[in-house]
Amino acid sequence: MKQIYTYGNYLKDKFGCKVYKVGINISGFTCPNIDGTVAKGGCTFCENDSFSASANEVQELKGFHLNLDSKENKFLDKQLLQLTQQFESISARQKREYGAEKFLVYFQSFTNTYAPFETLKALYEKALSFENVVGLSIGTRSDSITQETLEYLAKLNENKEIWIEFGIQSIYDETLIKINRGHDAANVKEWIQKSKKVGLNVCGHLIFGLPDETPSMMIETAKEAYKWGIDSVKYHPLYVVKRTALANDFKSGKFTPISEAEYLDVLVQTIQLKPVHVSVQRVTAGINDDSLLSPNWCRDKNIQIKNINAALKPIGLKY
Repeated sequence: MKQIYTYGNYLKDKFGCKVYKVGINISGFTCPNIDGTVAKGGCTFCENDSFSASANEVQELKGFHLNLDSKENKFLDKQLLQLTQQFESISARQKREYGAEKFLVYFQSFTNTYAPFETLKALYEKALSFENVVGLSIGTRSDSITQETLEYLAKLNENKEIWIEFGIQSIYDETLIKINRGHDAANVKEWIQKSKKVGLNVCGHLIFGLPDETPSMMIETAKEAYKWGIDSVKYHPLYVVKRTALANDFKSGKFTPISEAEYLDVLVQTIQLKPVHVSVQRVTAGINDDSLLSPNWCRDKNIQIKNINAALKPIGLKY
C-alpha cells in the first residue's frame, strides 16, 4: 500500500525532522466579504464568530478591524504580543505531545494579507524571529492581496519557507455567487499564477458538496486547480453549522449536504488525478459539537479517515 504524498512528508523530506504548523489567530483581522468591501455577511457556510481568537482575544481589540486602506494600527504592539503568546503556548504543546522540532507559523483565521503593508511586515517578521521557525503559511483570499505583499513574501522566501493559502472552493462562478464568495474564479486563478510567478509555494482549498454542484463539477474544479500550479491541496466536504445562511437553506430544504459515499467517490477520483508532486494537507473536515447541523458523518474525524482509507485501498493508496 502506497502512502499519499502528504504535506508532512514534504516537510520531513525538506527539513529532515518533524515540522508542525502553529495556527495563529490575530485580533483585528477580518475579511472583505464581511466588512462590506466586496459583500456582506461572509460566505454562506461561514459562521463568523468561529474565527475569533476566543480566549486569546485582547479585550481592547474587540471591534477593531483592519483592511488594505487602514492608515494606522494603534494596536500593533498588542497584536505582536498576542502572536508571541499563541506561538509559545501552541509550539510548547506540539513539542511535548508530538515531538515537533521545527515550526511553520500559520496565520489561519480570516484574511491574513488584508491589512496595511507595515502591519503585515511587522507580524510576519516577528513570527520568523521565533526559535526553530522555518517559515510561514498565510491564509488569505485572492481579492485581498497586493503585488507589493507578494513581492515582499517572495523576498522572504529566499531564506525561509513561505506558503500562501488561497480558498479556491469552486471554478464555477454560478457556485461562487450562490455562496456569496465576493469574487470570481478568474480572480483566484490570476493571483495563484502571480504567486507562482514570484516563486511562492501555493496551497489551494477545495470544497466538495457546494450548492447544486455535481460530482463532475467538483472533479473539474480539482483538475483546474492542479493546472493553475498549486503545490499543495486541502480537500473539504461542505458541512452545515448553526448561525449561517447555509443553515437557513438546509432547514428550509433548499440545500442537501453531500453524502459520505459521494464525497469518498469524488475524493478518490481527484486524488488519482493529482500530480505526484502536489502534497495533500487535508482530506476531510468536520466538527464534533452541537453547532453541527449536518451531515452527521462529519462528526468523527477518526471514522472519516478510516472510511477514506477503505475507499483508497482498492487503488493501492492510504492516507
